[in-house]
Amino acid sequence: MLALAFPAAAAPSNSSGGVGQYVDLQPVGLPIVVKGRLVNYVFVYVRLNLTAAANAAALREKEPFFRDALVRMATRTPFTDPADYNRIDPTRLAAAMTPQAAAIAGPGAIASVVILSQAPQHHVATPQGG
Repeated sequence: MLALAFPAAAAPSNSSGGVGQYVDLQPVGLPIVVKGRLVNYVFVYVRLNLTAAANAAALREKEPFFRDALVRMATRTPFTDPADYNRIDPTRLAAAMTPQAAAIAGPGAIASVVILSQAPQHHVATPQGG
């Protein structure tokens, strides 16, 4: 089941170890490509966790730029999980998106990138040997 994601929401910083500041991206359909062939799309809900020093209100305005960067990266080099054609590899996505988000947000604003949830457009069998 999918978690609800609100567009580019930001929560106030909480010094008691609470959720902190973040920007949720609108859900994005990313391609699953195997041997040059499109086999599926996976809809991902991505959260950019911000540092305490980040200006969350200003970064909410940049949500379309973060989303555009994600789509462009996934189109050039899909984040296909070779073990499951119904999922995006979250480690690869976070590793690729973190520097892109930092370039858009400015230095010291992005703490981490996480996938809140993912849902395939279709359930596709992954062949043995991926």
